[in-house]
Amino acid sequence: MSDLSSFPVTRKWPARHPQRLQLYSLPTPNGVKASIMLEETGLPYEAHRVSFDANEQNSPEFLSLNPYNKIPAILDPDGPGGRPLPLFESGAILLYLAEKTGRFLPADPGARYQTIQWLMFQMGGIGPMFGQVGFFHKFAGREYADKRPRDRYVAESRRLLAVLDGRLRGRSWMMGDEYTIADIAIFPWVRNLLGYYDAGELVGIADFAQVKRVLESFVARPAVARGLTIPS
Repeated sequence: MSDLSSFPVTRKWPARHPQRLQLYSLPTPNGVKASIMLEETGLPYEAHRVSFDANEQNSPEFLSLNPYNKIPAILDPDGPGGRPLPLFESGAILLYLAEKTGRFLPADPGARYQTIQWLMFQMGGIGPMFGQVGFFHKFAGREYADKRPRDRYVAESRRLLAVLDGRLRGRSWMMGDEYTIADIAIFPWVRNLLGYYDAGELVGIADFAQVKRVLESFVARPAVARGLTIPS
């Protein structure tokens, strides 16, 4: 049986199944990247909810796993060389799980790096910009009389959506017929922008038919439907 007792995070969130990969997360756009990937690959895992309401992301136990105090994070008892591997940052987790399972990352070197390119596009552009739209449209930012900050992020989000729409024209997924970690990274954020942030009309989503089409295909996947609710 795997021994994870040397990791402080397991004191706050005990591993009932220490032989399984441990996931520490919430069903946010970044959090569900990891849970969807785990559901898609079928890797055995155990999910632990990190409650932001209780400030658990700032607990010493969680900070021992991720000093950046963000979700998701994982602890894989069967990491490289058979040693436990703690890992944070959703993009790094997607890459790790893709390489661990040999799935959702093309083997061809050129296609592999193009997939990573679109993963980085989400991490550096879509996530931060859509998140700012959420702040200025749904949360505290809506109280600002000056709408220029909101409009700046709306304009940039529209630019990013236009890039996605152009890329998806004539393609089933970001990399063509092959569903990859690029899709798993991007479409939870698109879903969140339109759903939780309720910003579809604000960003003019009707102008981006290809994005809407692929989002519908994404959420229709059974593994995605499950991953979007984990941890419950």
